[in-house]
Amino acid sequence: MTQMQAQLDTANAYIEELQMKVAFQEHTIEALNEALSSQQKQLDDIAFKVRHVIDRVKSIEPSNIAKQSEETPPPHY
Repeated sequence: MTQMQAQLDTANAYIEELQMKVAFQEHTIEALNEALSSQQKQLDDIAFKVRHVIDRVKSIEPSNIAKQSEETPPPHY
């Protein structure tokens, strides 16, 4: 084996290693993208539900119970 052939073999091995790393990174990026998309959907669902709860709370008629500032103090004061 000549020196030139040895260098080509080394370069080919290095290229193969880089190709494997790129493939792994592509797989990782895709998995992270799917996780991020799923989390964004969950956040959107939660935000919708929170808005719905806030709207429901705002629509509830005021209670007949007096506010703390309107309450008469207990007899021991």
